[in-house]
Amino acid sequence: MFQLGSCDAVYLLWSLLLNDTPPGQIYNLAASMGVPRIDFRVLLLVLVPVLLGGPKSAAQNEPSQPATTAEAHLGKGYEALKQDQYQVAATEFQAALAADPSLGERARFPLAVAFFEMHKAADARRELESLRQDLGDHPNILYYLGRLDFETNDFPSAIQNLSKAAAKPPFPDTAYYLGFAYLKQHDLPNAEKWLKAAQELMPHDSRVEFQLAKVYREQGRTEEANKALAHSEEQRHRDENDVRLKQECAQKLDQGLRDEARAICEQLYDPNNADRLTSLGTMYGQHGDLDSALKCFQRAAELAPQSPQMQYNLALTYYQRNDFEKARAPLEQALKRWSDLFPLNALYGAVLVKLGEDAAAYQALQRAHKLNPQDSGTSDLLYMTALQRARHSQESKEYSQSLNYLQEAAKLRPQEAEPHERMAEIYSRMARPAQANAEQAEAKRLSKSPQN
Repeated sequence: MFQLGSCDAVYLLWSLLLNDTPPGQIYNLAASMGVPRIDFRVLLLVLVPVLLGGPKSAAQNEPSQPATTAEAHLGKGYEALKQDQYQVAATEFQAALAADPSLGERARFPLAVAFFEMHKAADARRELESLRQDLGDHPNILYYLGRLDFETNDFPSAIQNLSKAAAKPPFPDTAYYLGFAYLKQHDLPNAEKWLKAAQELMPHDSRVEFQLAKVYREQGRTEEANKALAHSEEQRHRDENDVRLKQECAQKLDQGLRDEARAICEQLYDPNNADRLTSLGTMYGQHGDLDSALKCFQRAAELAPQSPQMQYNLALTYYQRNDFEKARAPLEQALKRWSDLFPLNALYGAVLVKLGEDAAAYQALQRAHKLNPQDSGTSDLLYMTALQRARHSQESKEYSQSLNYLQEAAKLRPQEAEPHERMAEIYSRMARPAQANAEQAEAKRLSKSPQN
């Protein structure tokens, strides 16, 4: 049901975006969970209706309904973006718009990004300017217009667009490109200002210190320039070394050589860096070394007690170790602040099921299902919990409550006969023969269905 680095991690990042978590923090969390940079950008694209304030389609309002042709093309387009298949993505988004022009910015914005990634500047600018006319100066649109300006050496326009985007930056590198554009214009004070802002958002990005070194050198600040350049080189070599260690670590873990793997992997352990601990713990967890993963996540949770992702990782590892009581505490703490995060609610519900607390589990799973109706694991667990709650209510002769649970179960799995069989039994006990007969007939029909 839950896997480190799976779609749950991506959904967690989406939820953080919706809760106004700073983009730099989300970027670092994404990197620590192994989410590629383009996937991080796709997070924003999937959230376009919310972030751009556009209208929702019927499919969004009724997520349980089968996807339309247009929605299917849209989904394929997002998936293609994540796979860096930009031409495929553009074709799918164009097909989605042809099938349903009302999709608007949900398809047009990621289409513009696909063009941007293919270096089709004219096509990308056409889509972005059209969106700008409809939606105004939204940071997401301005960011990409600024990037296009930068790539065509129109630095004054890049500064204008990126400056507006920087008021509420959609990506942590907004400040970097703004500072770089000022540097290209030889506006050194503003270049330094924005590159230092980028340094705070992306403290481990060697590009930032490299450009700062240029600023200092042009200002005659030779000592600071040399220091910044040295830091940039140091970070670049560290990044290259980390990549090598991660590859060797994963290779040894894949081969099942746990002791040899730990000797390599532990070189990545940094007791004072929550992001590095999360990255290392994720690798351990993905390869089943839960003891080592737990060590990393415990320390990461201590370093970042307010981070829902850190608490989620810790709780998930306890859950995978079948230590359900210990898994409960970090989830309860995180849910006090982040009550609308799907992964937290889903995992909390699963933990409560394992602890035998069906009533509380039902509430948590019901909330998780509302937040993400497409998650089959949560739906299955909610279905089983609803049946369990129905049984308890029936045994207590609380028939109306039992029927409510069974009706919920029938909606979750409309192909299953069991909820209808049990509703027929309850209606019989309530002396309501018409309803009993109807439910019994539905149960027989479903029992004969080829699906069963």
